[in-house]
Amino acid sequence: MQVGGPLMQLRILTSSYQRAIPAVSPSIAQKEARQSESTAYKEALSREDYEQKCESLVRTYHLGVADNSRQIEGETTTAQSAPAPGGIIIGKYTNAVHHRHGLFSTVYKATVPYPASKTMDPGALVALKVSTPLNMTAPHNTELECRILHQARSTHIIPLLEHFLQPGGRWVLVFPFMSHDLEHLLERGPLPHKQAQSVLHNLFSGLAHLHSLNIIHRDVKPSNILLVSPSGPAYIADFGIAWSATESTLESSNCKITDVGTTSYMPPELLFGNKRYDCSLDLWAAGCVAAQVVSLGEATLFDSGDLGSELALILSVFRTLGTPTLEVWPEAARFPDWGKMQFHDFPRREWDIILPTASESARDMVATLVRYESGQRLTAAEALKHPYFHS
Repeated sequence: MQVGGPLMQLRILTSSYQRAIPAVSPSIAQKEARQSESTAYKEALSREDYEQKCESLVRTYHLGVADNSRQIEGETTTAQSAPAPGGIIIGKYTNAVHHRHGLFSTVYKATVPYPASKTMDPGALVALKVSTPLNMTAPHNTELECRILHQARSTHIIPLLEHFLQPGGRWVLVFPFMSHDLEHLLERGPLPHKQAQSVLHNLFSGLAHLHSLNIIHRDVKPSNILLVSPSGPAYIADFGIAWSATESTLESSNCKITDVGTTSYMPPELLFGNKRYDCSLDLWAAGCVAAQVVSLGEATLFDSGDLGSELALILSVFRTLGTPTLEVWPEAARFPDWGKMQFHDFPRREWDIILPTASESARDMVATLVRYESGQRLTAAEALKHPYFHS
């Protein structure tokens, strides 16, 4: 297949996604395609590798749903376990239907079969996250994801019900199926006050638990906050690139991977090459999420452009918060990429202009999270005590 640059790839992926899932809206198809293309671009070691990853994505879109009667590799059909209409067989799940695609995994929706297990009721809806090892590179690691999920079990962390390895090397992670996610709720605009308080309290409760265990999620964003219903409860999901201090032999605390997160939610220390970041990385992203919840709706606080450019993100951050100096951001002096480029001296905008429809307490909470100096950001435990949650 002949391929081109990022813009052309984005168009091809969007078109392929829409052909594969006709029911999806054009805006959702473009969002999914943009996220996958951005990850492929960041993970690629060369232009050829980038093109191969994009080709693989297109094939995955077509193969994932083009033949819903096809089984996952290595499984056999029996008279007792025939797929339900429109479904496929994944292990003991005989009625799995496609739900969504990612670069490294595909999620299916299924029902728990009889007999019952200790953790699942028969007939309950579950989500099956099937990994795609062919494209998986660090920090993506399904076995590590399972270990971190077991370590992180708590009220507002998505529970891992079971996991198993398929013939052919595919991992399957089984979670409760959540009907809603925050990204889709925000398409209708910012959340009503009580709903916003509930969702954000759940988010910070989950982060406080993770951070008490020295776990960094590294990809906090609206689509990774799942909800049982629009009013909650909310759960932090997708630990595919999470870091844990107990697993630091794989990625040391002083030399962490900086190619993590989703562009619009990446904190500035990542953009300037800091490998010694800590849990405050999640708090910047959570502040960006909170800005959308209390005022911006589906619009992100910072704009990385159509192609998810890190340079565009830096400019957006500087235009919003003001171009930082070392007086404002002293830790930046230690960052490998600080000072390599000169930026226009943008003035700082006031938060009542940035978040015009938010309450004063909501603006203050966001402002104390979205700060250049990582040590000055609220911790998750401190955020839970912010006056916003008592207003």
